[in-house]
Amino acid sequence: MHALLRHLESVGFTGAPRLHGVDDRGREVLDFVPGTVADYPVPAYVRSDAALVAAGRLLRRYHDATAGFVPPSGAVWQLPPREPREVVCHGDAATYNTVFRDGLPVALIDFDTAHPGPRVWDLAYTAYRFVPLGAPGSNGEHVPVAEQARRLELLADAYGLAEADRNVLVGTVRERLAALVDFMTARAAAGDAAFARHLAEGHDVIYRNDIAYLRAHPELLRG
Repeated sequence: MHALLRHLESVGFTGAPRLHGVDDRGREVLDFVPGTVADYPVPAYVRSDAALVAAGRLLRRYHDATAGFVPPSGAVWQLPPREPREVVCHGDAATYNTVFRDGLPVALIDFDTAHPGPRVWDLAYTAYRFVPLGAPGSNGEHVPVAEQARRLELLADAYGLAEADRNVLVGTVRERLAALVDFMTARAAAGDAAFARHLAEGHDVIYRNDIAYLRAHPELLRG
């Protein structure tokens, strides 16, 4: 992660905090990125078309900035790399890891889940969180299918998603959520208290319900 953040700084990407190393207590020292982070329940400005377009463009700039990144020898990623390794995925480019200013996304934070993979793999999770693509009532929201479809097209356009990737975007969202459930379950079984708490709170049930919802509505885009 440190090498990635240094690379982003070296290529002039301004949508991430700058790394200043580790202090004498072993703590990472990063820039504070001014703005607000949108956790749930998300404020209304997060669901504006302008915010959605800005999120797509921000993720595209980030991906383009990572295209030339060469990981250091022996680099270990928290999440497994995915093929094709087109870019370095952020891994969790959601509203709660996005800094907003004046109602628009300006930066990404929390790069610990970064890993190599295809562009559409990363955009799929951003779409899930920003459109949003959950079933009615998921995270306390209810966005009609037709509106989800419109917003998903808007996000894909803002990112400049290739035609072939548009055809698999909704399917990739389902795959991404299934992988998240598997990861949470494995980490909880290994004794990770945070993920065990997530399972106890029913996060996996939400993801499974949303997978079923997306499978029932392939017309959302072309998935």
